[in-house]
Amino acid sequence: MARNSESVTEDSTVNLLSDVPTLDALLQSHVAELGGDFTGYRNHAYRVLNLCVDFSADSPSRLEKIAVAAAFHDMGIWTDKTFDYLRPSAALATTYLRDSGNETWTTEIGEMILEHHKVSSYRRNTGSLVEPFRRADWVDVSRA
Repeated sequence: MARNSESVTEDSTVNLLSDVPTLDALLQSHVAELGGDFTGYRNHAYRVLNLCVDFSADSPSRLEKIAVAAAFHDMGIWTDKTFDYLRPSAALATTYLRDSGNETWTTEIGEMILEHHKVSSYRRNTGSLVEPFRRADWVDVSRA
């Protein structure tokens, strides 16, 4: 597991991210659909984000990509009212990425969402955020 300087200080104190504007804005834009589940889903999204940051190598766009994936990864449950929600969730992210001018992230974020329930390791693109995101969601859900 890669630890990065952004989340661990010299004395091993973990600095959790709790204010990520992209994540907050995306979640806020779906507050009506999330209804009474808003706080629980926001908390899950932030736990996944923090774990994924800890599990992944730093890059200029890392936090933004993780924030988008965290916001949308389960969102189809509420927007499409289904438990077959991976494709609807990825579609929401694709629309957002197109509208925000970040279409080049579509494949990676789509895979982060579509593969996040995979039980075994993701091995196709080992330099991407897909495996760290999958592990982050797995850790959070399995400890709930």
